[in-house]
Amino acid sequence: MSVSRQLCGAIPASLMRMSWTAYATYLSFAIVVVLIPGPDFAVVVGNTVSGGRTRGRWCAAGVASSNAVQGTAAVVGLGALVVAAQPVFQAIKWLGAAYLGYLGVRLLWSALRGRYESSGPVVDQHAARRGWRQGFVSNITNPKVLVFYVAVLPQFMTPGAGGPTLLVFALSHALLSLAYLLTLTAVIDRARGLLTRRPVRRCLDAVTGVAMLGFGARLAFASR
Repeated sequence: MSVSRQLCGAIPASLMRMSWTAYATYLSFAIVVVLIPGPDFAVVVGNTVSGGRTRGRWCAAGVASSNAVQGTAAVVGLGALVVAAQPVFQAIKWLGAAYLGYLGVRLLWSALRGRYESSGPVVDQHAARRGWRQGFVSNITNPKVLVFYVAVLPQFMTPGAGGPTLLVFALSHALLSLAYLLTLTAVIDRARGLLTRRPVRRCLDAVTGVAMLGFGARLAFASR
């Protein structure tokens, strides 16, 4: 048996049937979804401004980790169960809305007080964990992400495609999100000298806080 046949035998049949045209179309759609500002954008910006590039990167990693978890859950069928179970879906939705509201109130309180520590970047492990946690929790408690994987993603699948193909599509979205948020972190970090000036920081915290509250309210009262 030739090497090429051995390699083909090691690849799941569903991946062999994957339509690259459909995959390219999906990637184009996923890029548009990723670029739309939302809670992930606000959380990463806030963490980068307050803690520097390292904390911002960890926050971006937290968002991408949550995307990967929810994408995997959709592949194994757990996502569909959560979306179908009204009490569970509503509990996740309200938990996410409450968490975004909590972050929004904290930012508004920070803007009102106007007391900020040194603008030097924070690189300790505690700050890194905090950034990752905020990114992960803000995303994992947003059921719209799970709905995207369960309801929207399969529309790009070709007949005969199975779990491995679905997983490739889902993880591709997670990687696109990570790439975009890391780029955003680098851009914000370059402007951090300006953004950490007290008047600018207060204004930014106020705007981001209001945005967080708006995202939380939209999540709480949005229908499926």
